[in-house]
Amino acid sequence: MALLRPFIRTARMARPSSHLTDGLPADDEVLLDAPDDRLAPALVAAGRGEYGPAAELLAATRQAAEWEDRDRYVTRLAAFARSRDEWLTDWHAAAPHDPDATVVRAQLAVARSWESPARVELLRQIRPLVTAATESDPHDPVPWRVALDHARGAQARHTEYERLWAEAVRRSPHHYGCHVAALQYLSAACSAQWGRTPHRPGDSHWECFDFAETAAQDAPPDSLVQALPVRAAFKYLTEGDGVVVTRGRLDTAADRAIALSSRFAAADPWPAEIRNLLVFVLVRLERWRDALTQLRMTGPYATSFPWDRFCDDPLGRFLEVREVVRRAVVSPVPPHAPERLLPPAPPLGRQLIGHLNDHTGHTPCCDH
Repeated sequence: MALLRPFIRTARMARPSSHLTDGLPADDEVLLDAPDDRLAPALVAAGRGEYGPAAELLAATRQAAEWEDRDRYVTRLAAFARSRDEWLTDWHAAAPHDPDATVVRAQLAVARSWESPARVELLRQIRPLVTAATESDPHDPVPWRVALDHARGAQARHTEYERLWAEAVRRSPHHYGCHVAALQYLSAACSAQWGRTPHRPGDSHWECFDFAETAAQDAPPDSLVQALPVRAAFKYLTEGDGVVVTRGRLDTAADRAIALSSRFAAADPWPAEIRNLLVFVLVRLERWRDALTQLRMTGPYATSFPWDRFCDDPLGRFLEVREVVRRAVVSPVPPHAPERLLPPAPPLGRQLIGHLNDHTGHTPCCDH
């Protein structure tokens, strides 16, 4: 996952500058996964083996109920600890029941287990740690997001996942991280990955769009959940398996994310991942001018996700796609997005095929 990458300032790439600058920063000014001003000092201190700034940062987010910030910081700190965890070990030793240290440890354990061939078994073994994180603070939804990811990887029963989901949204009805976790689970469950009745090809895409659109409609205009449909669009555009989703549905998802992006300042690292994802979708839809606008809004902040889904050099891929957009805007005949840069697109149709099952409320899974 893009958010599970350590804090790095990527080596700057020497590239010939384009005369088509269009108000975009130079290639060598673009950073990958740059932290914000609150997280950076905590990561620097962790690099020195000191946990104090991380503890202060997470305690502040918990006390102020800054759940979106907290989720992001927990994930980034755990990612850093994958390669250097001395500070986290010391933190846990000094405060074994600290809810902030506990949730970082749970996130780290899930991330480490996830990539193993023995993922299911390893995730089941760390369930007590994940449970301890959910019990460490009665108001915090972030441990429940960790629990949702854990349950998906451990192939928990659907009734158990529904229980975890109910606990998560009871604490924060519009928490973006929990909704992303639910969207991922819904995709896996509706693809019959562990014992569900097989659906028709492509049903998972329709289910994901239903869930994402309903959640976005129920969320406030400035909630990150407004970006959930564009994540469903990304999934379809990268994994389309024969089903045809209407072009209008994809455009509506992109438009909703554009409206959300406009609520944040340009060149702000906080919404950078959503803007990078939105650029991908707009390019795949060949909405070149909208893509250029979002690249201007993104400024110097590239993020690993979504570009690391297709190559080992996400920064390089971001810069290549950016150049394609620049040239497409000024070209009398805009090109198709080169398949060497992005995966082939599925068909974009005018009509949906098949019947959509209704999703009411926020239940992220359904039995058929």
